[in-house]
Amino acid sequence: MGALAGLRGAMTRYGSREQMHAAAEQAESAREGGSPCASLGDRHRARVCGTLHRVTLRPRSGTPALEAEVFDGSGTLSVIWLGRREIPGVEAGRRIKVEGLVSVVDHHAVMYNPRYELVPTGAPAHQAP
Repeated sequence: MGALAGLRGAMTRYGSREQMHAAAEQAESAREGGSPCASLGDRHRARVCGTLHRVTLRPRSGTPALEAEVFDGSGTLSVIWLGRREIPGVEAGRRIKVEGLVSVVDHHAVMYNPRYELVPTGAPAHQAP
């Protein structure tokens, strides 16, 4: 019985830690002026601020395409730079701001060739203008 209670406690703490991380991401995104990923609609321009979770190279029809997933605490946005094999600084764990036209593909928000700004590491993400 003790092992089961310990497992439940560990699962509760994990869920809480994950929820706290998501809330912190949402707050930081809002401070940076980002639109929540959870509210993005098809064919609307948006600015999304978050952390890059995954960056991969996936050719599309023989053309290189750098794909990344931006997490803002409310959800994720896929960003795809067509014709790019790499972008210096675009790596998992880095904070980024992207702007562009959102398309919804298979119920998931995607932004092609967005304008982007890498948030300097070690610097406050929300600097005064």
